[in-house]
This record gives sequence, structure tokens and C-alpha cells, in this order.
Amino acid sequence: MDTINTLFLLSGFLIALSVLASRLSSMVGLPLLLIFLGLGMLAGEEGVLGIQFDDYSLAFLIGHLALAMILLDGGLRTRLKTFRVGFKPALSLATLGVFVTSALVGIIAMWVFDLTLVQGLLVGAIVGSTDAAAVFSMLSGRGVHLNERVSATLEIESGTNDPMAIFLTLLLVEVLVGDIRGLSSTLLFLVTQFGLAMVIGLGAGWLSGKLLRWLDLAPGLYALLALALGLFIFGLTSLLGGSGFLAIYLTGLMIGNQPGRHLNFILPVHDGLAWLSQIGLFLILGLLVSPSGLLEYALPASLVALALIFVARPLAVLITVKPFFKFRWREIGFISWVGLRGAVPIVLAIFPVIGGVENAALYFNVAFAVVLMSLLIQGGTLPLMARWMRVEIPLGVTPNHRGPLGILPENDYEMFVYKVDNQELDDVPIRLLRFPSGAVISALFRQHAMLHPKGSTRLKLGDVICVIGRSDDLPALNRLFSGDAKLKQERAFFGTFTFDGDALMRDIASVYGLTLSPGESDMTLAEFVSLRVGGHPVVGDDVDWHGIHWVVSEMEGNKVTRVGLRLY
Repeated sequence: MDTINTLFLLSGFLIALSVLASRLSSMVGLPLLLIFLGLGMLAGEEGVLGIQFDDYSLAFLIGHLALAMILLDGGLRTRLKTFRVGFKPALSLATLGVFVTSALVGIIAMWVFDLTLVQGLLVGAIVGSTDAAAVFSMLSGRGVHLNERVSATLEIESGTNDPMAIFLTLLLVEVLVGDIRGLSSTLLFLVTQFGLAMVIGLGAGWLSGKLLRWLDLAPGLYALLALALGLFIFGLTSLLGGSGFLAIYLTGLMIGNQPGRHLNFILPVHDGLAWLSQIGLFLILGLLVSPSGLLEYALPASLVALALIFVARPLAVLITVKPFFKFRWREIGFISWVGLRGAVPIVLAIFPVIGGVENAALYFNVAFAVVLMSLLIQGGTLPLMARWMRVEIPLGVTPNHRGPLGILPENDYEMFVYKVDNQELDDVPIRLLRFPSGAVISALFRQHAMLHPKGSTRLKLGDVICVIGRSDDLPALNRLFSGDAKLKQERAFFGTFTFDGDALMRDIASVYGLTLSPGESDMTLAEFVSLRVGGHPVVGDDVDWHGIHWVVSEMEGNKVTRVGLRLY
């Protein structure tokens, strides 16, 4: 009984401390996952609490469960439309990119640690893939809003590159212990990992989404059922020889992209579960490592980490992305920098321990050192690099709160809540607002009192307005209620003037005295910018033309709807 009580005491204390430490992360700029790892190390047998934990099998199990929950949440929040610009380069990075990174790091590790080629390549395979927990956490938690092309590539890569890393790690472990597969069985294993995961993940995920939309459950049961279905699909795929990690990510993707009331109950709960998984996973991994053992490999492992960050990852991105996809050099630079390593390399480093590989402690400690340096160097400088490489775009105005009304099964009406921060709306009658035709103001709150708005009601700064509309009304509503600070940020980035995407280039050319080629005069501004970008434009894409800097400022689906103008 005392053991159970102690377990509850320590686990509750460490989780609470980890949550409170998130404030320290925002104050000093340290990556949050690095703090979780540090707390785990402080609580370990050589730390303050002296907790003895060396059960690699249990850590391996916890790691798989936590990563599965993190990937499910990541899939739930990934929009299918981002695959339009990010899927192909992400897939290239998740397969060929992992292979190139692993090979380069393996050769460097072989030289640094005086290993055989196979042993060096195993080090490279273990640290070869980016980590979903680290990437999702950094991109959503550091206040960095990237352009869609870059963010989609990084998120999809981190959610899909585990099968290649697992394949390479298992293959090299088998070679080292003498259990070598034939070439045909090796290739079949790789194809099975990806193929089964995609078929089962997409198919079962789509069916799961349909089931969740169809069922009428108590609100708290939707998230529980989504988690149960995700774990079932993870286990089924793994049992059949596929990648459970890729399957559960695709399951989340399928569930999250079928709109319905169930998502309002699923997403908040899974956000908490993902945070709990990250905290628990990194605390356990921190408990597992021995600081004295880590110090023994610190210097050579640091060389491997620096080679990964500054040589292997940039070369892998350059080889697998730049020749085939239309990325700007600054985007290539940022993708190279955000090759974040996290829990996945440490979990993969447990494979040699369980498999009985000689000198298994080396692989674990090197992986841990690489993760620490990656989080510290790359994660700690992520906001700075995003600004320096100009891949960050202003975070547009969004409603303070929003939620569906549950009236219609498809394209439901929602309640959008805005606070009036725009000086231009002060003392303006409601009837003069340029509202979308399908949206109405249902309530207005002033100094905590609810007013019944009429056409003659004049808005005041600080008013809180409840608007009923549809998601298609959001761009117009966001522009209307954009506060002064947001307007200044957007104008500084996109330009003082914006043009409708349907504006004809010949009209713009005549106003600014510009010369167009015969084929360009009949184009719309949206077509012109899309052509100059090279297809698949995203918000933040820019085109320099005759002393004018055009910046895509708004899109609806695949179409450019507004373009900002900055004159040099």
C-alpha cells in the first residue's frame, strides 16, 4: 500500500511541477520538452528525489503509448487542405530524407566513436527521424505562425517519418545480433510498414469518423471512443506488420477532417491527453537516463549532434526537397533548421538494449545527448530563425470564442464572439457595418451588461459582440473586427493597400504605369501571382515585380482572394 501511495504522490507531484514549469518556458524561452526532460533527470536516482528507474521494457511500452496518443492528436488537428502544398515534400523527407540523414550521421558517428560501419549506421538510424511530439509542441507552443507551405511540410514529415526510422533501426539491430534477413524479405518489410499503415489508417480512420458523426453519445464519450478506435487501429496495424504510428496519425487525420459536433468534444480532451503524454513520456525518459553515464559520452555525442544539425539535416533537405519542389531558399533553410529530435530517437535507442546489442548504452546515451542539443539549439532559436528567414506571417484576427450551434448536420451555423478593438468602429451604427449577407449580430455586451442590438445601436470600444454565421463568413468578419494592433502588423507585412484577387492586371498596370507581356494583360492578379510563385501559393508568398512587392494576404481554398502591395 505504501508503494502505491508513494507512486501517486510522486507522479502527481512531477506532473503538477511540469505543468507549472510551462510558465518558466515562456519566461526564459527554454523549450518546454527540454524542461520535462530536465525534471525527469532531477527526479532520477542521481537527482534530488533519487527515484530508481531502469526498466527499459516499461519505458518502451510507455513510449509507444504516449507517441500513439500524440500522433492521434496531431492527425486530428491537421487539415487535409495542407496536404495540397506539404504532402509530396514531406513524404520525400520522411523516406529518402531519413535515409540520407541516417547515412551521413552514421558515417560521422563511425569516425567519432571508432565504430564499425554497421554500428555507426545504427546511431544514424536512431537519430535519423524528426519527432512529432517536438515539432507539434514547438510550432503550436512558441507563438510562431509559419506560412502554410513550411508548416504543413514539417508537420506531415514528423507524423509520417517513423516507419523509415524504425525499419532502418530494426534492420541494423538484426545485422548486429546476427539475425540477418534476405533482401526480398527486407524490402517486403519496408513496403508492408508503409502500405498496411496507409490502407488501414485511411480506411479505418474514415469509417471511425463516420461512426463518430453518426452516433449520439454523451459529450464525454466521444473523445474516449476516438481514443479507443485510434489505439485499436494502432494495435491492429502493428500486429499485421504495418507501422502503427503512421496508421494512428492517418486515423486522426480522417476523423478530424469530417466536420460535425463530435469534434467539439474530441479536440479539447485530446489536447489535454497529448500534453499529458508529452509530460509523462519525457519525465520517464528523463528518469531512465543516468547523468554520469551521459557525461561519459557528452563530448563525442555533441560532435554527432552538431554534425546532424549543421551538416546532415541541411544536406538531406537540399538533396530531397530543393531539386523537386518549388521552395524558396529561405524556406529550405528553415526546414533544415527545424529537424527537431525528441522522444522518437530515445525510444528507438531502447531497441538495441532490448535486442541485446553489444555496448547498447552507447546508443541510448548518444540519442539522449542529440535530443538535448536539438531541443536546446534548434528549439530554443525557432522564433528567431522564423523571423530571420522570413517564413513567419502575422497571426490574423480570429474570434475570441467560436462554436457550432448544432442546428445543421453539414455546414452548421456557428457563434463567433469578437471584442471591438478597432478605432474605426467606435461610435459607428450597426446598420453601417459591411456584414456578410448570411451573418447577424445576436447579442452585444457592454460593461458586463447585455444589450439588444438594433440598426441604430452605436458600437463602443471594448464591446463584445456575438455573431451567428458560417465558417465562410469568417474572412469578412475577421477583417471587420481586426484591432488596431493587428491592422498595423498586417499592413507592415502585407502592405498598406490590398487588392482583390479578381482584379485585372491590365487595370493595375495602367494605374501604376507598368508594362505587361501580351499573355499577362488578360490575367487576374490571383492568376498572375500564382504563376510567378510557381503554383500552389500560400498566404505570405511574395513576388517582386517592377519595384512592387506583391504579398498574398488571403486565400479561400486554393484560390488567392486578396493580395497586398508594398512599394519600394
